[in-house]
Amino acid sequence: MERLRGNWFASMMRFMVLYLLVVALLGAASWSIWVYLQIERFAYEDEAAAADVICVFGAAEYAGRPSPVLRARLDHALALYEHGIAPVVLTLGGSAPGDQFSEGQVGQAYLMANGVPEKAIIAETQSRNTEEQARRIVAIARTNGYKRIVIVSDPAHLFRVREICARAGMQVLTSPRSQVSAVGSGSEWQQIGHEIVAYTLWRAHLH
Repeated sequence: MERLRGNWFASMMRFMVLYLLVVALLGAASWSIWVYLQIERFAYEDEAAAADVICVFGAAEYAGRPSPVLRARLDHALALYEHGIAPVVLTLGGSAPGDQFSEGQVGQAYLMANGVPEKAIIAETQSRNTEEQARRIVAIARTNGYKRIVIVSDPAHLFRVREICARAGMQVLTSPRSQVSAVGSGSEWQQIGHEIVAYTLWRAHLH
């Protein structure tokens, strides 16, 4: 009798562990699908409209020259500026250890070389990652009285950036940069996977 009771208890424990594992996997899958759908929504929807400032998220620079990804973001921001979307462009991004130039500085120089007046550019040169750049946007916007911002970045990047800035009370419009072929930024699925994990970790830290 004791052996039967012990076998029954062990079987129930295995069942409960398996049940909880299945529930956890289904929950994780459902969450990931939801985040993926949000990423896809903002990746292909250009919301650019009249705003106070265009914010260009940083990407790699090579000895003072923008990488293909950063150049694509800057060219898109330049087009928005020339269409009168906003009177100011904010270039974001610090420098890696040992680098002579920051991403924000390189972005500023590129825009000036393409006809944007220096007084129409704010270069942020201290941030090191997406969340730091988003926090710097909020701080700079509040200092300058900006209420409505247009964010320019990679398509897969925009949902997370939008959520971080919107959480701080900003009115956020997103505008994806053009696709760039043959750049070392990983495949689209790698980028989406990274964004799902990064967004999940950011949300987890809010609670």
